[in-house]
Amino acid sequence: MEQVLPNEVRLKEIMKAAFFEAFEERRSLFYDLIAEVLEDMALVRAIKEGEDSPSVSRAEVFDILEGRA
Repeated sequence: MEQVLPNEVRLKEIMKAAFFEAFEERRSLFYDLIAEVLEDMALVRAIKEGEDSPSVSRAEVFDILEGRA
């Protein structure tokens, strides 16, 4: 079994404290990063769903967008 040295434990504590301090100071940055990741995941899901749906013409798309359908 691997033995954990006191220096490794201390390093882990320091890294954890630094992470939480950075999180508190840059909360909006982390929020923006997480929001961007969620948007990307939703876009990937939409693309995959679109690949399985039937194709439509350009005119049909514009009819829907312009409220004619």
